[in-house]
Amino acid sequence: MRLMGMRRFAAFMLVLCLPAVAGATPKHRKRKPVMVDNRVFVGTSDSLISQNEAIDAMGLPRIRDDKQLRSLIGEEALVPVTLNQYVAVSPKLEMKRRYVNPLVNEFLQELGAEYYAQFGKPIQVNSAVRTIKTQLSLIRWNRNAAPIHGEKASAHLAGVAVDLQRRGLTTEQIRFLQQKLLPFARADMIIVEEEIKEPCFHIVVTGNYPSPLPPDLPTVVLPVIDPLFLQPQTEPEAPNANDPNHP
Repeated sequence: MRLMGMRRFAAFMLVLCLPAVAGATPKHRKRKPVMVDNRVFVGTSDSLISQNEAIDAMGLPRIRDDKQLRSLIGEEALVPVTLNQYVAVSPKLEMKRRYVNPLVNEFLQELGAEYYAQFGKPIQVNSAVRTIKTQLSLIRWNRNAAPIHGEKASAHLAGVAVDLQRRGLTTEQIRFLQQKLLPFARADMIIVEEEIKEPCFHIVVTGNYPSPLPPDLPTVVLPVIDPLFLQPQTEPEAPNANDPNHP
């Protein structure tokens, strides 16, 4: 009799639990944010080689250390980035790294003036000149950083490269910069890469700048990306039985 009572109690508890189980809402994993690659200037190995070929054609050295950096600044081979309503510098960038080749400074002012006229804001420089010592330090924690020697060495070592802020820009602002940079890139006055690990426009100014843009360059219309596609997808995802990672 006692055993019979225990069985009835167990059956009773099971019946009580059934509605909760039947009515439970299965948990679904949220989709990860959909990352739309809207880059126009995708970095390649050939791009790194072209950057170094441009540096060699300009006869520029790769800066070894702070001593050589100070020497080039004294010779005015490097000048401080001009700060005004058109161009700003990240407060995180060391003072001694806020120098560039004079051609780069001139290009920044030209690009910044057009950006300011459109948006009422300056472009922001996040990185400029680097020494080999600085680049070595960067390589230690950033495995994507360019090497210090060879045909794919970092163009920052010659003072002709800058990284412009890309993170936080609207789709309209990104497209504007792409449209403005494209004619200069097609005329071989600049070499551009849009980096996504640390979002920025990496721009190398070559010895072909400044020159008038060729009048026969066709107008390039970039595809329009709906900003909605840049937003995270939050709708629940149905479980996939074929997904080995699904619990």
